[in-house]
Amino acid sequence: MLNYILSIAAVCIGFLIVYIFKPSDQKVLKLLLAFSGAFLLAITIFNLLPEVFEVHDHDHEHGHTKHIGIWIMVGILLQKVLEYFSKGAEHGHVHTNEQTTTIPKLLFISLGIHALLEGFPIHHTEGVLLGIFIHKIPIAIILTTFLFNTKIKKPLIALALAGFALMTPLGTFIAANFNMAQEYYQEISALVIGIFLHVSTTILFESNEGHTFNVTKLLIILMATLIAYFI
Repeated sequence: MLNYILSIAAVCIGFLIVYIFKPSDQKVLKLLLAFSGAFLLAITIFNLLPEVFEVHDHDHEHGHTKHIGIWIMVGILLQKVLEYFSKGAEHGHVHTNEQTTTIPKLLFISLGIHALLEGFPIHHTEGVLLGIFIHKIPIAIILTTFLFNTKIKKPLIALALAGFALMTPLGTFIAANFNMAQEYYQEISALVIGIFLHVSTTILFESNEGHTFNVTKLLIILMATLIAYFI
């Protein structure tokens, strides 16, 4: 049950932070994003990658490894396509007309697909739930802030965010209860690894303003990596 509650709670926490505190300090939000990106990347490398590359049939080790590698590349490319429609909301950017009065459908469809897929490995791999939880909070903050700055009616905003919050638990439920999802679990997990690699590295390595060396950001990344290692 915790697998479902935490992924929903992350969106609720992000929403409440914006609703109650109305944060305006972009530096703090960028550091929170950096922490979430580093944590997600570390969980992917420390936990998810070793699991999907574990080979039980050593006679087919090379073929298995290459097969999984292909699915990781598919995940990276899929995330690139999703970002074309979401405009980079998965890693902290929302570029949509603030005068809009309707929910941006392509944005939420692409975010929904991303959130659905990231729910698949939660039941199987230790640490992924916490990684997704930490990743979703700043994304929910950015998404909620954007929606509050539009002319969209508040009930529609609540409905859209509720739908977004439910997508990751839905992915977890499908992975745990549908035979086909279990049969192709390694391939789906490899796909999710590709998505996580793309999102987390984009958060961490996109250019800083003026290309300056940011000591605080580096320390945040190191701290997130260490925490992920010891989980």
